[in-house]
Amino acid sequence: MGTTPSECNRQNVVLISRLTTPIGPMFACATDKGLCLLEFVDRRMLETEFSDLQRLFNAKIMNGENQHIETVRRELNEYFAGERMSFTVKLDTPGTTFQQSVWQALCKIPYGQTYSYQQQAESIGNNKAVRAVASANGMNRIAIVIPCHRVIGKNGQLTGYGGGLERKRWLLLHEKENLVAVCGDSVSQYAI
Repeated sequence: MGTTPSECNRQNVVLISRLTTPIGPMFACATDKGLCLLEFVDRRMLETEFSDLQRLFNAKIMNGENQHIETVRRELNEYFAGERMSFTVKLDTPGTTFQQSVWQALCKIPYGQTYSYQQQAESIGNNKAVRAVASANGMNRIAIVIPCHRVIGKNGQLTGYGGGLERKRWLLLHEKENLVAVCGDSVSQYAI
């Protein structure tokens, strides 16, 4: 990532590790404060996200792990096994005040449910900010944990997901199936 290990000892460092999931490999990046990136390795904007992280944290990216990467690895394994519906890993997500409010709203969408971009905009108290909300969702660097996959079009159709629509469909079906297993057939239907 552009520097030697000895140079990294004198600089801020963002650690990176590769994780395996049932829907493809992911990169997890973390600072000392928390997870700052969780993305599929084939995401189109990944190189830009790496550059942004280095700039935002004034840091170099270096292979390694810390407690935040270990936590997200364990929690993702539990999520994919149907044993976890929410995450506790600490996050370090630099962004604008608006982006932070959008990402916080994403985290409030219940497991196994979906919101439209309109509903998400309303949840942050700005029902006219639908496009801005969609843009902020696209800037989310922490897939699955900050669940932007739970946002769909107003017409119920799957739209925009950095990991690809097939992964989005898979994640929504996975959550729905786990809710049915836990709660029975009383789970409401939604388009996938």
